[in-house]
Amino acid sequence: MFSSLARRRRGVTSRAVHRVWAWAQENGAVTAQHPGRLRFGRIGAGTRLAFPQGTVFGEPWIELGDHCIIGEQVTLTAGLMPDLDLGSDPILTLGNGVVLGRGSHVIADTTVTIGSDTYCGPYVYITSTNHSYDDPHEPVGKQWPRMEPVVIGPGCWIGTGAVILPGARLGRNVVVAAGAVVRGEVPDHAVVAGAPARVVRSWDPEAGWQPPLRTPAPVPIPEGITSEQLAAVALLEQDPAEGA
Repeated sequence: MFSSLARRRRGVTSRAVHRVWAWAQENGAVTAQHPGRLRFGRIGAGTRLAFPQGTVFGEPWIELGDHCIIGEQVTLTAGLMPDLDLGSDPILTLGNGVVLGRGSHVIADTTVTIGSDTYCGPYVYITSTNHSYDDPHEPVGKQWPRMEPVVIGPGCWIGTGAVILPGARLGRNVVVAAGAVVRGEVPDHAVVAGAPARVVRSWDPEAGWQPPLRTPAPVPIPEGITSEQLAAVALLEQDPAEGA
């Protein structure tokens, strides 16, 4: 009897906690209409920062484009520390449709620009600052860091846990493999992997992908197909799995 009563109480408590958390997630999200305490230089229409947010400071020098998705616990910073005057120009700029996965960090002590429709998986680290260790007698953390701008072109995909180092310049539609550490220039339409990252596949206008892709070519969606029809097909494909 006591065990049954304890289970009931636990169930009620669990449902209450989940309801409160869902309420907090909805009401704690940051949008242009509901910025909360954050006053970004720009936050575009349809852009949403999920709750809970990570560390955010230097917002007047952060510009977020339209329809960006910023996951939970994402850090966005402009400047070495809060409450600095960074001048008249933006320091951290996200284009339209940028996605930053849960737990990612974008550290912009000098300019960081992420092009439109770039998608980042969880726990990606993008920084324009690196520690210096020139003086072998001084603790590394006390030596003045080095800063170089970072530019990530439009349409890129950056895999889980990748690190983009100061001075990196990624071209258009670059794929960065999970866990890669990227520095320097990466040309358009390249795939990079490793630490340090190197080009493992690239696009040739005449020969296509080199080395060739091992996956079948994607099947294009027929013309005239509506989003409702696609959703119906997805449901049909799920039914057999659910029955199994």
